[in-house]
Amino acid sequence: MSSASLQSHLVFKLMTAALAVAGSVVLLIALTRLIPGDPATVILGSRATPETVAALNARIGLDKPLQMQVLTFFSRLIVGDLGQDVFNDRPVLQLVAAALPNTVALAISAMLLAIAIGVPLALISAHRPGGRIDRLIAFVSVGFISTPSFVVSVFLLMIFSVKLGWFPVLGAGQRGDTLDQLWHLVLPTLALAAGWVGYIARLLRSSLLEVLSESHIRTLRAYGVSEAKILIKYTLKPAVLPTIAVLGMGFGELLGGAVFAEVIFNRPGLGSLIYDSIRTRNYPVVQGGVFVIVLLYVLTNLVAELSQTLTDPRERSRLARKSEP
Repeated sequence: MSSASLQSHLVFKLMTAALAVAGSVVLLIALTRLIPGDPATVILGSRATPETVAALNARIGLDKPLQMQVLTFFSRLIVGDLGQDVFNDRPVLQLVAAALPNTVALAISAMLLAIAIGVPLALISAHRPGGRIDRLIAFVSVGFISTPSFVVSVFLLMIFSVKLGWFPVLGAGQRGDTLDQLWHLVLPTLALAAGWVGYIARLLRSSLLEVLSESHIRTLRAYGVSEAKILIKYTLKPAVLPTIAVLGMGFGELLGGAVFAEVIFNRPGLGSLIYDSIRTRNYPVVQGGVFVIVLLYVLTNLVAELSQTLTDPRERSRLARKSEP
């Protein structure tokens, strides 16, 4: 694959990512304006005068047409301004920056746990496809995939925190106490990772079986190489490559799914910040928080797709053929 074709592919992906982010912002601003009730009246209370309501609407830009609100948001975004919190006049960027590390830590821990459990399950399933263990893993995986993370969160909270008392009920742990913070992270991580454990297991199993059917694997078997060595040394690496893009998408979805986990487990994070801001009609914080989640989702997908293109020979060959006249 030539550098010119790679460069054009990169430019195309960057333009697509920018359009996706811009479209999401426009849609977000339009949807927030459709929420019933006047935000200024909700914020100020029923006894607010028409003058104070009009002043607050002007302050947060709700007195302008929708297209002007969109242009104002993007013009501020260029200089890194996501707006001001309606209640305490703090910069939204400051609030998001303080909440984001907790959400990212939760998403990363959930993805690492899903990989740590999903990959061995895929190897076990691919070792004897169609066997009892393979069917059992398939049943469990589908069950995990089809169960929403907020349902798993409530179940884990009621069983292991409320009834058994093994884990803390709410919160993120005492600040400065790493062990306590990790202990508070266990149940939210399990809740978020459950669905992706099954997804990674089924996806990687299919990829493993595809690689195992290739001719060089039959040659290795003919030379007497053990099945376990074939799976781990010769099959796992090429089978993982097609799942890289899916893992990027999965990390973005975990960031979105963290909203439910943070609300249910009362954890400080971007999800809780957005949820509280929606309840209080704090639109600048809602827009800033959702924008950051969308941006991270698009960027993780972009990085995953480009990584797959650079590491997978089949993707490079496909791109080279596509660029030929």
